[in-house]
Amino acid sequence: MSPRFDLTAPVPPLAELGAVHFVGVGGVGVSGVARVMLARGVAVSGSDAKDLPVMDALRALGGRVEAGFDPARLAGAQTVVAGSAIREDNPQLAAARAAGLRVLHRSQGLAAVMHGRRGAAVAGTNGKTTTTAMLVAVLRHAGADPSFAVGGEVVGAGTNAHDGTGDVFVAEADESDASFLVYDPVVSVVTNVQPDHLDHYGTVDALEAAFEAFARRVRPGGTLVACADDAGSAALAERARETFAADGSGRRVVTFGAAAQADVRVGGAELTERGTAFDLTSGGVPGGGRPSRRVQLQVPGWHNVLDAAAAWAAAVALGADPATAADGLEAFAGTRRRFEARGEAAGVRVYDDYAHNPAKVAAAVATGRQVAGEGRLVVAFQPHLYSRTRDFAGPFGAALSGADEVVVLDVYGAREDPLPGVSGALVADAVTAPARVTYVPDRDRAAAELVSRAAAGDLLLTIGAGDVTAVAGEALALLAARVAP
Repeated sequence: MSPRFDLTAPVPPLAELGAVHFVGVGGVGVSGVARVMLARGVAVSGSDAKDLPVMDALRALGGRVEAGFDPARLAGAQTVVAGSAIREDNPQLAAARAAGLRVLHRSQGLAAVMHGRRGAAVAGTNGKTTTTAMLVAVLRHAGADPSFAVGGEVVGAGTNAHDGTGDVFVAEADESDASFLVYDPVVSVVTNVQPDHLDHYGTVDALEAAFEAFARRVRPGGTLVACADDAGSAALAERARETFAADGSGRRVVTFGAAAQADVRVGGAELTERGTAFDLTSGGVPGGGRPSRRVQLQVPGWHNVLDAAAAWAAAVALGADPATAADGLEAFAGTRRRFEARGEAAGVRVYDDYAHNPAKVAAAVATGRQVAGEGRLVVAFQPHLYSRTRDFAGPFGAALSGADEVVVLDVYGAREDPLPGVSGALVADAVTAPARVTYVPDRDRAAAELVSRAAAGDLLLTIGAGDVTAVAGEALALLAARVAP
C-alpha cells in the first residue's frame, strides 16, 4: 500500500523542520533532498532496506544513515521525509505517524529547500531527467552556480543534487503521483504529456488535469516551456496561453519542437561521430539572439534534440545569454543510465538506458538502431511495475520490435505486489517481426542469453528502471571472457 500524504498542506520553511529523518534514503530522489539539506546544515538521518553506495556519500557529508528500518533510528527526529516507493506499513513510517511527528513527502522536502530561490521545475512523461540535467549544465556553463536535484547523476557535476550559491534551483518534478503540484516555480517545463502512471491517476483525463494544474503553478511573470510536437503538451500550452492572457499575471508560454509554429524550432538533425548535430532556430523567443545556429550535442538521438531545445528555452527564460546557453548544450556530457555507454568487448558495444514506459523504450530502441549502424541491435528489456506491464504490454512489444534480438526479463515489481497473470511474457508475446524474442524469467540467465546472441559489430542495449542495469556489466564481463587468452 502506497503511503498517504497531504500534498495540499503548506510546506513548512526549512528552518522549522528541525532534525530530519529520511525513509528510503538510498533512492535517487530522496538522497538528493538529503544531500541539499546536509549542505544547508540540517541534522540528517536516514534508512533504507540495504546499504547502498549513495549512503556512503551521505555519511561523508555528515548524515547518520543506516540499513534497515528499525523505528529506534527515529530518535531525535522532528520531521520524517519519505518517497512514494515506501509503503504505508513501513515500520519507521508507521512509528513516525504514531508518535505524531511531521511526515512529509519527498517533494515537500524538496519544496522546503527550494523556498527563497527562483525555481525551475521540469516535468513530463518522458525526458525530464535529461532535460533537467541539460538545464543544469547550461546554467553552470554560463557561470551560474544553481542548486539542483535531478533523478540521475549529472555527468560533469558528479552528483544528482547540489546546493549552489546562485538564486536558481533546478528540480526534476515527478508527475507519477501528482507530487509535482507542491512547487511554485518561476519557470516550468513540460516535455510531453502521454499516458502513464495510470495506477495513480486511473484515467488519461486525470493525468492531463494534473499537468494543467502544474502549469497554473507558474509564478506571476514566469514562463511555461512546452513541447509543440507532442499533442498533449501542445494542447496544454494552448490552454495555458488562454489562461495567462485572461488573468493578467504576466505569465507567458514558450513552445519548442520541429513544428512550424514552435517558438524555438529544431531541425536538420543528423547522427555524427560526436553525437547529434541539429539546427536551433530561436527567432520566436524575445532576446533569443540570432535566428539560427548549428548545435553539436555529445549525446545521440532525436529525443535529446527536443530535450536540448527545452533546456535552452528554459535557460534563456531564466536570464542566460542565448549564445552561451547553446554553447552549454554542446558541453553537456550526459546523464547516468540515459543511453549510457558502458563499454565495449569482443567488438560489441554495450549501452544502458533507464527507459520504463513505451515512448521512452521506443526512443531508446530508435537511438540504438541509429548508433548500431550496420551492426545488429540486441536488447534486454525488464518491465517495471505490474500495473504498467498490464496496461502497456502491447505498446512495449511494439516499441521493442525495432530491435533485431530481444530478451524480455520478468517484471521488476518495485513498490507493487504481483498481479495474477501479469509477467514479462505479456511483453514478449507482443513483440513482432523482425525482432526475434525470448522470455527469460530468470534474471541471472539474462546476460548469458544476451551474449549468446551478440556478435562483433553489434550493439547490446539493456533497458529498464529495475536491476537490469547490472546485466550490462555482466554482459561486458562475459564478452571480455570470450576473447580472453
